[in-house]
This record gives sequence, structure tokens and C-alpha cells, in this order.
Amino acid sequence: MDVILLERVEKLGRIGDIVSVKPGFARNFLLPRGKALRATDANKAKFEAQRATIESDNAKRREAAQAQAGTMTDVTVVLIRQASNAGALYGSVSARDIAEVLVEAGHKVTKAAVVLDKPIKSLGISTVKISLHPEVTLEARVNVARSPEEAVLQAKGVDVTADLFEREEAGFTEAYDPNAEPGTIEGEETATEADEAEA
Repeated sequence: MDVILLERVEKLGRIGDIVSVKPGFARNFLLPRGKALRATDANKAKFEAQRATIESDNAKRREAAQAQAGTMTDVTVVLIRQASNAGALYGSVSARDIAEVLVEAGHKVTKAAVVLDKPIKSLGISTVKISLHPEVTLEARVNVARSPEEAVLQAKGVDVTADLFEREEAGFTEAYDPNAEPGTIEGEETATEADEAEA
């Protein structure tokens, strides 16, 4: 299906480009969101008549997005989540979670602006793309930790899961008695040993 783009669409084209896309992509994404028009003769004429207005509106939105991007340089989002000792989260971090924290910090960001290739499912620092406008994107760091203290350590470059394993390995030693009977606990007398002691 041929469509006329009303805004820049990544990996597809710029305003006014007539591109061929799969019908499902056009019907389910481009047309309902106002990103494109069907490339009919009537729509082509309508677009050419309104081209200057569409381009000036796009320029205004782009300038506003660039101004907002200027206030969001070097943004880091800290999310506290429960996780296993291996660093796997119980659940995952979604675009909505990141957008909510950014809004709390005073940035006007919608869930749709946060571009996640896949949900974040482990502790650590990830880089996430934020698209404020089709032509204005920036990157934010997402620091997922079990506590604020761990978040500070991760920001300094410490791998908290590796550090935890090192402490566990260093702090745990098991006493080994090669002559011990299976199922007995060290320091505990068995019934036969107690009988022998009495006789």
C-alpha cells in the first residue's frame, strides 16, 4: 500500500515522501496515528495544498522538543526493584516505569516516547532511547538496583552481583569430618555413643 508521510518515520522516510508499506502497518499504525495518508490523487492534492502548514507545524514541534532535550542532558533514572542474588529481577522494568520516574523528575515524557527494544530484566545500568519528536532523540541511563545504596555503587561502576558472590564465597566454610556418620551433626552424640559412655 502506498502512503504519503505526514511526519518523519524512522527507517521509512520524511514528510511528503510517498512510500510503499505493508497494508497492516499502514492500517494499524501509520493511518490511525496521523503519521500518513493513503496515496490517492485526492490526498496528494490535499497534502500539496497544506504542505507549508504541515511543515511549519512540524518545525514548531521539533523546536519545542529540542528545547526540552536541552533540559534532559545526562539524565539518569534510578529504579529500586526486588531481585535474586544472581541479579535477575522479579518482574521487569517497562517503558511506563521509566516514563513515570521521568515525569516525577519534572520532564514531560510519555510512555510512547520511551523506546525499549526489550524489557529490562536484570540489575545494572542500561541505556534507553527517548524520542521526544521523530527528529529529536536522546539517551537516558536507567540504573536498576535493589536499594539506593546499590544504585550509588552501580553508578560508580561496581558490579553488585559479583561483589555479593565474592562475599558469600569468602564468608562461608563448612567443617568436614571424613569419619562422620551420614545424617549426624558435629558435637551431637549418637545413641550408641551415649550408651557406651554410660557403661
